[in-house]
Amino acid sequence: MYGSKVKLRFLFIVILLITLILTIFLILKSLEENVVYFQSPTEIKLLSELKDNKIRVGGMVKKDSISINANEVRFIITDFKNEINVIYTGSVPNLFAEEKGVVAEGILKDRSVFLATKILAKHDENYMPPEVKAALEEK
Repeated sequence: MYGSKVKLRFLFIVILLITLILTIFLILKSLEENVVYFQSPTEIKLLSELKDNKIRVGGMVKKDSISINANEVRFIITDFKNEINVIYTGSVPNLFAEEKGVVAEGILKDRSVFLATKILAKHDENYMPPEVKAALEEK
């Protein structure tokens, strides 16, 4: 019914579409493993179950909450509704301070303790991450 050129073009298009779909699927799968979700202390308190996934917690560093022992830093992140205690081992960025915005990346130990592996405070003193700003405006 169809000539050999038509069949060859059809086969080429089918193989191209399958390759394209497979490539997109593999890219999305690899990105899914590297996505780190941002959450506020209130969202963490409302979680139905705790997972061992890496997350980011953002908010403001509570006044008079920073405690530095040897190379361990403990502080409290608040969104002015709820708070979460953060334990971080390492040096903090120069812009890390009380009553300033901060995003900590790490793993939840429980609903009130967060073990941070990275502190993100690479901004000027007036900058606040959009997610933190939105969470604070909701209150």
